[in-house]
Amino acid sequence: MKKTLFTIAFMCVLMGLTFKPEPAARPIPICHSTANDMATLALDPEFQAMHPQPLPYTHLSAVGQMITFATPDGKTASGFMLKAPKKSKKWLFVFQEWWGLNDNIKRQAEVFYTDLSDVNVIAIDMYDGQLATVPADAGKLMSQTKPERIDAIIKGAIELAGKKAKIASVGWCFGGMLSLKSAILEGEQAVGCVMYYGRPEKDVEKLKTLNTNVLGIFGSQDKGIPVATVTEFEENMKKANKAVTIKMYDAGHGFANPSNPVFNQTAAEDAYKNALAYLKEKLS
Repeated sequence: MKKTLFTIAFMCVLMGLTFKPEPAARPIPICHSTANDMATLALDPEFQAMHPQPLPYTHLSAVGQMITFATPDGKTASGFMLKAPKKSKKWLFVFQEWWGLNDNIKRQAEVFYTDLSDVNVIAIDMYDGQLATVPADAGKLMSQTKPERIDAIIKGAIELAGKKAKIASVGWCFGGMLSLKSAILEGEQAVGCVMYYGRPEKDVEKLKTLNTNVLGIFGSQDKGIPVATVTEFEENMKKANKAVTIKMYDAGHGFANPSNPVFNQTAAEDAYKNALAYLKEKLS
């Protein structure tokens, strides 16, 4: 359980991250440090200060709307739902950054929805309606996140899609990790998984249960998910006898988020082109 909590904290504190040399006398906790638990890492002021605040953005949609659905823990969850024009068994789960289900994630969900044409797209709210716009608040939200609730929300979304649904997933950083987690939980219903600079699952036995290959999109300048971590993921997928395609860009963490000050348009556009082609093939 402690390992699971730490893994979630690891991804949370990376949202929108750009790493620069810090003049602080004492070292800032790093994401991989087992000496720091979730609360300590997520709430550390100096570490939070390394995360750029997202630029303001308001998303207006003529087709998407918030819905609620049941979760197996006896509660309900919500998501930004964009239904396919015609009845479809194809679904795309979209997973948020550590800020929560904000308007940027809704925008990204609608972009995929428009380009995929005949797919139900839902951006799942992993924070039960809570949002953060500054790192300190995001840290507080993440420090309170319970892994069992995350599992319940994902399982509830799978039940919403239905037993005959073909499900693909995509997410960024914290959401990248959740995209892979969702693919594992989806079992035989999983047909695709895109993870943008998310922390990879290291348990080879869990990776063996994947029913799909994975498209991993990373930045070579990302100090939180360094190239060595990506290489290890490739090795673990090979051990699990699963396929993974890695697209590495000369960019930093959070480079695909247009509301992030470190947004890299060239890299983001090419990454999206690869993600869309992958998802179109998987959800054909």
